[in-house]
Amino acid sequence: MRELVKITGMVLSAFPVGEYDKRLVILTKERGKITAFARGAKRPGSLLRAPSRPFAFGTFSLAEGRDAYNLYGAEIENYFEDLEKDMECACYASYFVEFADYYEREGIEATEMLKLLYQSFRALLRPAIPNRLVQRIFELKAMSLNGEYTERPGRAAGESAVYAWEYVIFSPVEKLYTFLLTDEVFEEFRRCVEDNKKRYIDRKFHSLEILDAIV
Repeated sequence: MRELVKITGMVLSAFPVGEYDKRLVILTKERGKITAFARGAKRPGSLLRAPSRPFAFGTFSLAEGRDAYNLYGAEIENYFEDLEKDMECACYASYFVEFADYYEREGIEATEMLKLLYQSFRALLRPAIPNRLVQRIFELKAMSLNGEYTERPGRAAGESAVYAWEYVIFSPVEKLYTFLLTDEVFEEFRRCVEDNKKRYIDRKFHSLEILDAIV
């Protein structure tokens, strides 16, 4: 067996392969987005069953193959099970991982995007912060991490909306979800973020279509 490597990451998606296996897409701090096979993960009692769930965050023990990795074990820090118990939160989380999947590539470290996903999931579980605000903060920060942003909004906006824009772009991920906006300011901020998405992103997100249908 090849030497195992331990990599910190989050499962973005999981797909069944055959009767017992799963193919995982994992966003990792050290190696960016990778594909890994979890052999026997669908068998009852398999130690790989729980770590092969979407949103699982922790340290994965992997062996590198020719075209993909093989998962041999994991120490999961957070399964984010509470997200799955709330349909709206689960839809937001699914959109966030699809958004991250759009940007990330194999072989390019993804420390900041991984932290952004983790902190955004935590924010979804905090009732004090509206999910719609979490969404727009996440989108803008993800785009800015990939250099797809302007330092000021691309449309006319009030002082508070401009400040929120600049705060999201220039603040560390750990301090993003520390503010609220009035409905009026949020609407300005939302339109600015939406404009930025239309400017830089040329695809539709299936999970966003589902999210828009339920909120």
